[in-house]
Amino acid sequence: MIPFSTLSNAHPPLPSLYLALWWKLSGFTPLTTRLAELIVASAALLAVYRLAHRVTGQISIAAATTLLTAIYPVWFAQSTLAHADLFAAALTLWGLVFYLPGGRTARILPAALCFALAALSKETSICTPLALAGCEAWRAWQERSIRRPALRNIAWLLASLLPLCGWFYYHWRHTGYVFGNPEFLRYNAEATLSPVRILLALFHRILHLTAHMNLFVPVLCACASLFLVPRALPDGSTRPSLPRDFVAPLAWLFCANTLLFSVLGGALLTRYLLPLYPLVLLVCVAAFWRRVPAWGAMIALAAFAFCLGLFINPPYRFAPEDNLSYADSIRLQQKAIHHAVTRYRDETILTAWPVSDDLTKPELGYMRRPVSVVTIDNFSLPQVQRAATLSGYTVGLIFSTKYDPPHLPFSLGQRNERLDRRYFDFHRDLPPEAVASLLGGKVVWHAESKGQWVAVLHFDRPQEARLR
Repeated sequence: MIPFSTLSNAHPPLPSLYLALWWKLSGFTPLTTRLAELIVASAALLAVYRLAHRVTGQISIAAATTLLTAIYPVWFAQSTLAHADLFAAALTLWGLVFYLPGGRTARILPAALCFALAALSKETSICTPLALAGCEAWRAWQERSIRRPALRNIAWLLASLLPLCGWFYYHWRHTGYVFGNPEFLRYNAEATLSPVRILLALFHRILHLTAHMNLFVPVLCACASLFLVPRALPDGSTRPSLPRDFVAPLAWLFCANTLLFSVLGGALLTRYLLPLYPLVLLVCVAAFWRRVPAWGAMIALAAFAFCLGLFINPPYRFAPEDNLSYADSIRLQQKAIHHAVTRYRDETILTAWPVSDDLTKPELGYMRRPVSVVTIDNFSLPQVQRAATLSGYTVGLIFSTKYDPPHLPFSLGQRNERLDRRYFDFHRDLPPEAVASLLGGKVVWHAESKGQWVAVLHFDRPQEARLR
């Protein structure tokens, strides 16, 4: 349960155990991994449907929310990638299905179990049951009385923390570290505690939950619908709004998760917020259903915007794993690797992660046998200057390590870039010609796709001839 081929980061083992089971049954292949992830994604979407139907009682709202969640670019892309966040999102959503609305005693036990399993998938998922326990305590304080069902709910929600504590104890006994190796802890917790960094991260998180990857389309339409009069049902009564015992816990969940991931996490990855996106869409769809006569057109508009977001990159920097840009990156790297190893067989290649793994681990599907590599962190000027002091490589396989097109419509200027470099590990990769010039080589192959690029360089260096 603890990795031995790399440093342990103390992430809980449930996703690894799940994938290992499928690899034992069906083989250690990318296809097996992808299908296993799609099973988890399907279970998560079923939870989205059940949650929306339980909260609103409307099949149409549940179906629309599930559809928009499935095609939302961040969710769609993460459904095909082996990240622990999808496991945590699926189990968290099922916990909410059992808990919301009202936190009934008869369903608090399966809810607590789901929350505990979610924490064993990703430790930060424990934020959800703790937020719900806080909501229960706040509600009891407002009523100036703590009833027995409320105490039972709080106790079970807090009990979902115990398995995670057991995992950290197990990890500490076997590694000597509670929360992973010191560098992992420094990057994701200690280095993130600057007040300026927290405020900047909070701003980004709010944008992630309201505007990222065309999410602004349903959010703005929902806000505009608030100016419309609620529609009437056939019996003359007004269409109901979301239940109050759902809205209050929802507010606690949004506040707790947004603040947590503004403080923790060295990278501002949107997949950390994966359980919240279905809840945002549920609120939007419920607003359409209640106030907009042609509410189906609003659903179609949001779906169209999400489909565009899958293939068309937004006019700002983002992580390629937030839509299908990651597939473009993989195809570019496949072509570059094929060109490099075909033309320069048995030579040592200068590159960076993840291509370094692609070249040395045949099980990833890029190579039939590993090749020798020299690795640097990225292709920024300081790292290329460091590469100039290294020896042993005669080929370079360089690529854009971040999506950073040269002309961005939305840029906050040099001051913002300095803050990003200081707090969020932002850097600019040098173009292939500049890297070749600094290292004394030449560009022999180059390709681009949607703001990403890859190149193969060759260096005229002394080589050692060997007989095989």
